[in-house]
Amino acid sequence: MAAEEITERLMADAVTTIEMLNVALGVRLGLYQALAEGPADARALAKATGVHPRYAREWLEQQGVSGMLTVAADDDDPYARAFALPADAGEALLDADSPFFVGTLPGMVASIAEVLPQVAGAFESGGGVPYAAYGTGTRHGIGGLNRPMFRAGVADWVAAMPDIAARLSDGPGKVLDLGCGTGWSAITLAETFPSTSVHGIDLDEASVEEASGNAAGRGLDGRVTFALGDAADPGAGGRYDMVCVFEALHDMADPVAVLRSARDRLAPGGAVLIGDEKVAEHFTVPGDLVERLNYAISVLHCLPATRAEGTAVEAGTVLRPHVVRGYAEEAGYGSCTELPIDHDLWRFYRLDPA
Repeated sequence: MAAEEITERLMADAVTTIEMLNVALGVRLGLYQALAEGPADARALAKATGVHPRYAREWLEQQGVSGMLTVAADDDDPYARAFALPADAGEALLDADSPFFVGTLPGMVASIAEVLPQVAGAFESGGGVPYAAYGTGTRHGIGGLNRPMFRAGVADWVAAMPDIAARLSDGPGKVLDLGCGTGWSAITLAETFPSTSVHGIDLDEASVEEASGNAAGRGLDGRVTFALGDAADPGAGGRYDMVCVFEALHDMADPVAVLRSARDRLAPGGAVLIGDEKVAEHFTVPGDLVERLNYAISVLHCLPATRAEGTAVEAGTVLRPHVVRGYAEEAGYGSCTELPIDHDLWRFYRLDPA
């Protein structure tokens, strides 16, 4: 790539990044939520959200220029110029169950930027940056982006394993969700299979607390439970018809130990379901958009957070299929089968004991 092309690319990337931070600001301050009630000028938006009118005006104008908002009523007085939130933008930013929801993504990007000095320090020391250090933005970013995928996809993912789907449907089924995050995978599994109970384990205390609240809010308290724990030694009693690990295996400090633990907790005839990043089969330069996204997140978040827990494997976000198969073999599984599930971002594997 020529120097001029690099400069042009980074300038364009800078515009995109800074515009995304403006979106993060709008989400954090409830500006989009207020505009979802109807068009507003700077003074009306300021009154509805408690921000200063001058800041409201500048943000509204920036959002209009960037194309996120439309002008509902133009006026020579910039404070009287009204802006509207298009329906599609409202869906993408505010509807947490929409398959197009990205409302938590800008806050996640901002939260990763906030810990950049700690990541730089980890580069120099060889240490890590704890997951909790990334804060609410990353926790809600991951949970919010995954939630609509779980809501829309879990039934089909389990259906790709007909014997397991039958066990969970006929019940009483039991599922262990390792690396459950804020709980939407466990919640969706329980709602999809009403005679199944789900137990979620996660290392992050704040995520476990939110997961419990999310389950209680949907009337699932009791049938869906969560606990703070290490997926490699979850301390979950009994045997499970399915153990699942969704977009978390690459974040685990010792994934082989996690898979071995999952195998040991399977009931006879049970299986492990893994969903992880749909990266290329082999390292290739340059990469496509998904590969670029996963490597960028790996450098700034997944690898530092994993190294903060341990350095047994240090997978990073880019978990290629042959690596998953190697983990499964080392953990004592008889087979690791890639499931025929069409998904833009994840690849799915079924693991069966020997």
